[in-house]
Amino acid sequence: MNISLCIATYRRPERLGALLDDLVKQQQLPIDVVVVDNDAAGSARAVVKRRRELGAPFPIHYDIQPVKNISLTRNRTVALANSDWIAFIDDDERAPAGWLKKLSEAAIRCNADGVLGPVEPVVPANAPAWIQHGSFYEWWRMKTCAVIPPNKLRFGNVLLRGALLRDTPTPFDPDYGLTGGEDGDLLGRLVQQGARIVWCDEAIVHEPVEGARLSLRWLLLRALRGGQDFARHWLAGSYGQLTSTGRVRLFLRALLQSALAAGLAFLSWPLGRHRAVYWLLKASANIGKITILLGWHYREYGGKDT
Repeated sequence: MNISLCIATYRRPERLGALLDDLVKQQQLPIDVVVVDNDAAGSARAVVKRRRELGAPFPIHYDIQPVKNISLTRNRTVALANSDWIAFIDDDERAPAGWLKKLSEAAIRCNADGVLGPVEPVVPANAPAWIQHGSFYEWWRMKTCAVIPPNKLRFGNVLLRGALLRDTPTPFDPDYGLTGGEDGDLLGRLVQQGARIVWCDEAIVHEPVEGARLSLRWLLLRALRGGQDFARHWLAGSYGQLTSTGRVRLFLRALLQSALAAGLAFLSWPLGRHRAVYWLLKASANIGKITILLGWHYREYGGKDT
């Protein structure tokens, strides 16, 4: 199986360098690695140049996509990838030596068009106790070869048939470029078109949790965006056709669930802050659904919220 490995990066040169060091140690090497920098100043250029000079066992292609937009950046990586299969990994993740081999083996064994694997968070030892106890950054897990439900599809650790992404010049929708959610949108559309996307529980990558993410504010905003992603994908048809009646039901259910979760957060506070935060995040996610139905978008990656 020939694989191009795509990385969209933005101002994380040290993390990117560590990831590139992991990739040269893979038991199954990619045919090439594509790095597209979303920083117009080219902050990742020196890192890529250094790994080339050290003699990486595969070509490393580097390009700049200067418009701040994660979808345009990912689309550029796809345009530069020439292999039959395309893998994606985030620039802040670490890849154990067997990672890519396990993804590719699962694609064959499970007769899949795409394979997702888990991203295990690495929470720093000095993180607040309520974060240590809360498992807020954990991914859900499934048995290997299980077909992934549409509302659980996401990037960070994925292998896809290249042909699925080459039917259009913009596989990632630029409308998600500042909000995020472009990954779930793409994968949801692929599933609607008949793609079989499965889970591989052994193909683990690790994601060190940055200090800026060790806060209630960040967690609440990420939950809000997650709720917005869910609503946007449903409105787009990724989870089936949503009628006018269905929109009303979605709104009322989210309203009820947000109120219920807020109440449970209050009641669970004496049992531990991490338990209260769990319910606050549920409330925030449901508020995210409501705000999309009301026409407001939170732009996680910059720009003015609309």
